Amino acid sequence: MSELLFIFDMDDVLYDYDWRVRMAGMTELTGLSLQELRERWWHDRGEWAAEAGYFESAQTYLAAFEGAMGMPIDEAEWVRVRGSAMTAWPQSLAAVRRASELGRVTLLTNNGPLVGKHLATLAPALVELFGEHLFTSSHYGARKPDPVVFERVLAAYDAAPEDAFFADDLQVNVAGAASVGITAHHFESPAELLAAIEDFAAGRRGSL
Repeated sequence: MSELLFIFDMDDVLYDYDWRVRMAGMTELTGLSLQELRERWWHDRGEWAAEAGYFESAQTYLAAFEGAMGMPIDEAEWVRVRGSAMTAWPQSLAAVRRASELGRVTLLTNNGPLVGKHLATLAPALVELFGEHLFTSSHYGARKPDPVVFERVLAAYDAAPEDAFFADDLQVNVAGAASVGITAHHFESPAELLAAIEDFAAGRRGSL
């Protein structure tokens, strides 16, 4: 059997992510309302483009973000605000640890290069589990649920679709992974995630 590859989303799978807390922090940082923030950045030409790799580096992302906000933004403060909305889920992390015993683990989170640069700071609980395999969608130049991003992850790890498992809290992203032949799990609880990991690994062993 080829080595198994386990691909995990981050927000609302491994970490609780409260978007309202983040936006409240951004309002405090910029003085802009939630509606203004959405209109200026959280759309197809801003954050969603960043997640798909439109901005080649954290620096170009931050410059574009500053332009949209109409003011300079301190990078450390941006990171602090993002991190304030995140809380690790120990039971989900335990499921990842089990997956790491069964194969390789990697992260695939829809985020831009500034989050990518600071993932170890934003999600320190993931460092021990994933090592250097902490990646945002922008790293692959496509965002979930685009099948292209899943194909690029498989290529990066030289993994066959049938040897890959993916977990995400959004059904549309699960469908995107399944469309290229990956075993895809819709995350609802850590216990179900662990069971799905075990079932996948057992199924692959049984297919030999």
